[in-house]
Amino acid sequence: MSSRDPDVDKRRLVGVHPERVTNVSSTDFPGHYPDEDHSWDLAKFNKTLQVRVQRLSNRSIEFDLVGVDASIANAYRRVMIAEVPTVCIEHVYVWNNTSVIVDEVLAQRIGLVPLNIDPSLVSMKENANDQATDRNTLVFLLKLACERNPHAPKGSTDPDQLYINHELRSSHLVWKPAGEQAEVFAHNPPAPTNPNIVLAKLRPGQVIDMELHAVKGVGKDHAKFSPVATASYRLLPHIKIKKPIPRHLAEKFQSCFSPGVIKIDPKTKAVSVDERNVRKDTVSREVLRYPEFVDCVELSRVRDFFIFNVESEGPYVPERILLEANAVLRDKIARIRKAAIALRDGQDEDVAMANNS
Repeated sequence: MSSRDPDVDKRRLVGVHPERVTNVSSTDFPGHYPDEDHSWDLAKFNKTLQVRVQRLSNRSIEFDLVGVDASIANAYRRVMIAEVPTVCIEHVYVWNNTSVIVDEVLAQRIGLVPLNIDPSLVSMKENANDQATDRNTLVFLLKLACERNPHAPKGSTDPDQLYINHELRSSHLVWKPAGEQAEVFAHNPPAPTNPNIVLAKLRPGQVIDMELHAVKGVGKDHAKFSPVATASYRLLPHIKIKKPIPRHLAEKFQSCFSPGVIKIDPKTKAVSVDERNVRKDTVSREVLRYPEFVDCVELSRVRDFFIFNVESEGPYVPERILLEANAVLRDKIARIRKAAIALRDGQDEDVAMANNS
């Protein structure tokens, strides 16, 4: 049965009432109910599982994940945030810094600059003390000196006219290839994804000279390694009109929901739910504030219909982040399976559970 069907199975719905939310608890075995056969069936799971892209841009994606429990959806969300690897600047060697920003603050700002480096081309260090090589470390140079502009217009107060190199920007990071890196990254030379990030402002005589080392890491170690700006989901709203809305109250009823959710027939003034735009509703419960509508509508959310919104802020195009998260989850499952088999067979060896992709 479609999640958009007004007669959707009530067990799939989380009830939304004026003062409370009902049917929120999951079971120990999600999707299983007493006296019913819910044994695992791959064909049935494939039929109910759906992933649909609703919106895609250069930096964000909205997609639907349907037919899974909240634990699975949340696992994807957490992995996208904290365990999909990226490459960021980790070590900053300051040779000279006469700006007003202290070394530690400037180093932290530089570390937060997202880079366009494909993590699959870089090896992850097993520990922080590993030797830096051309396989696990990329080097950037950052040099800038501010000077007065000898040709500045008289009486000008605009720093762009008065000074040369008065802003330290992410575009000033210069990649220094080592070993085979020039060949490996020939198609996409390492650089910040946004060249216009202002890192510091300088005045004549101030100099910055640094060497930066970028390594591969994951967001659970430091937020700078997270490939997303946001990764969130919400449940699909479900609105059921239980009885006809009086003609003179049609527009008032419509105004209780987000724009586009409720349709009014221009001739008959009949009120209906736009099943395509119902996802836009915020389920504010505004309609339940009015006594005349309390018995006319039923609000809920579909518990296994997740609307994901993911914003990419790194080397990945938005549509790739879910695939990378899926690869991380598959690796985790393989490790757990290996550990379970070792436990079953009575093996004493430990199975490494860390993800060193």
